[in-house]
Amino acid sequence: MLSLSVHQRYYLFRGHADMRKGFDSLCGLVREYLQKAPLGGDVFVFINRRRNQIKLLCWERDGFMLFYKRLEEGTFELPKGEESHLSVEVLSCLLQGIKLSSVRKRKRYDSTKLVKPIQIA
Repeated sequence: MLSLSVHQRYYLFRGHADMRKGFDSLCGLVREYLQKAPLGGDVFVFINRRRNQIKLLCWERDGFMLFYKRLEEGTFELPKGEESHLSVEVLSCLLQGIKLSSVRKRKRYDSTKLVKPIQIA
């Protein structure tokens, strides 16, 4: 069973990945193209050319974990843009087959936008 956490970072390999690749070959793609350390605990996402297969590679404390999914119908939608970083919400939608352009987030409180203190002159 796969569980996605907001405490992990997710990176999408924007090229077309060969789904015959195993742990070592995928780690090579992570180092060479994403310029990341595969042993850092981040999750790396690979999609094939036909976009009907996806692999997620992640290092856990004692070894690599590889999640592999093949769709019998349909395709995975790639997020727009050139950004390799994915949010957990986007990855979850991607895995569930939700059309990313139709997703609208409702307004929520953001603690990073704190009210500026009043200055007394």
